[in-house]
Amino acid sequence: MSQPGIEAKVAFLRRPEVYPEKPRAVEVVETHMSWVFLTDRDVYKLKKPVRYDSLDFSTPELRKRDCEEELRLNRRLARDTYLGTAELTFDPEAGLALAGAGEPIDWLVHMRRLPADRMLDERIRRAQISEADVRPAALHLARFYAGAKPIDLAAPEYRRRLERGVRDDLHELCRPEFGLCRSRVVALAEAQLCLLAGHPGLFDRRVDEGRIIEGHGDLRPEHICVTPEPAIIDCLEFSLDLRILDPADELAFLVLECERLGGARVGRWFLDAYREVTGDEPPEDLLRFHRIYRALRRATIAVWHLRDPGVRDHDRWRERARRYLDLAGA
Repeated sequence: MSQPGIEAKVAFLRRPEVYPEKPRAVEVVETHMSWVFLTDRDVYKLKKPVRYDSLDFSTPELRKRDCEEELRLNRRLARDTYLGTAELTFDPEAGLALAGAGEPIDWLVHMRRLPADRMLDERIRRAQISEADVRPAALHLARFYAGAKPIDLAAPEYRRRLERGVRDDLHELCRPEFGLCRSRVVALAEAQLCLLAGHPGLFDRRVDEGRIIEGHGDLRPEHICVTPEPAIIDCLEFSLDLRILDPADELAFLVLECERLGGARVGRWFLDAYREVTGDEPPEDLLRFHRIYRALRRATIAVWHLRDPGVRDHDRWRERARRYLDLAGA
């Protein structure tokens, strides 16, 4: 008997009776890279057998390795949330099982389920957030940055990385099929490139001060749980390159995303905690550069959905891209 494919694995993991806690039901969420199964108290994440330019999950061995990396990296900011990995096993007679007696054919990340109503994006949407709510998570993040080891990276290479990012997004966002305002994109990108070329010291000082670290990589409100014991989850485990950054970059991104949801001041609370804990005062010009940089990147990711044959609501993603361009110019 051949091993089950992804469809059979997903069908199996939809069944409540296969989980140790025997939940009442299983919620299922599909992303570009994973299937996520939520029980009453736990979360199980199965990687899809996909390959993109930035990642390769095409074999069980590669998916196992990524599960282990996801566990290791996310325990930096959510130690009690990431419980371990779980084997999906297969026996020709008994079939699939979670941690059964058969051969391991895939691996899942096993997490504790966080309260949905305490995730930062949900609190912002409901206008149920105060600085006191946010402060434990903001201090937790700031202490992580303060303790991170600086990355050995030459200042010119750091600037080249940023320049490549701007030029890549300029190229993508100006494609006619995406229907965005080309002159607007060009104006934003050219201003970014002029700042990089005309004020290299703004960026070089960050390298010289040891501010470039291995961060989270995808610091959005939906990844921050504002409980008394906070958890910051779902870092970009598959790409070290995308995790090498300036905390000012990551925090400018968080401010941008909070503002997009209607809570601009919330992101500023995180930035204030960072300044308090680290003593670092990123210049406003630098924060604005990173805000625009991230807005262009998120606009690019939004329009990439238009190429996905499984995505039908193209207007939604086109408007999302336009919203990011609006925020970049704010």
